[in-house]
Amino acid sequence: MVIYSVIIYLGVEQGTKGKKPVSEQQTPLTYEGVLELFRETREQFRETREQFRETREQMKENDRRYELRSQELDRKIQETGKQISSLGSRIGEIVEHMIGDDIVTQFQALGYSIKRYGRNFVFGQRGTEESGEIDLYIEDGDVAILIEAKTNLKNADVLEHIERLEKYRRCIDEAGSDNRRFIGAVAGAVVEKNVAEFAQKNGLYVIAQSGRAFEIIPSPEGFVPKKW
Repeated sequence: MVIYSVIIYLGVEQGTKGKKPVSEQQTPLTYEGVLELFRETREQFRETREQFRETREQMKENDRRYELRSQELDRKIQETGKQISSLGSRIGEIVEHMIGDDIVTQFQALGYSIKRYGRNFVFGQRGTEESGEIDLYIEDGDVAILIEAKTNLKNADVLEHIERLEKYRRCIDEAGSDNRRFIGAVAGAVVEKNVAEFAQKNGLYVIAQSGRAFEIIPSPEGFVPKKW
């Protein structure tokens, strides 16, 4: 079997001006030649398919490595967050301890007859919206001073403590066995001036670090502590 291939020349024959292109018959392509072309084409397809497969596998491997790196990064971020949170809690505890008995003396100097001092007083039923914890509390017969201690005191902490005092007031009223009034105070190792003023405007005492000790910041003229 013989297959003939024909091509058309677009040029003109040298020395023959104005003639149309002529057809020229080429060397016949054999059956074996066609099979060889198919074989070469099939081999090229196979090589291309193999390259695609290798590329796909490489992409899968890259995705797997990326996922592993992402998981490891997430784990490290979580561990770092826990360490920072734990450090913050420890610093908060240190602030509570540093306030200590000296604050009792300072409140006594303000006219309060302190009878008891304690830390980490929990009220209400745990897990409910009406529950909470008081970092430090000082009892003076008919009055109790409830103190919230922070490493870096913010306005949000002041508002949160006011809400805590209101919850505690409701909790006491429901029990109906305590007629004391409650005064609030906030403390911090770092207390910006605007935060201190904000707390005082809301009727709270402010305790801040001064040198190596914690002191009650002098209240502005006319200051009257709010009672809950």
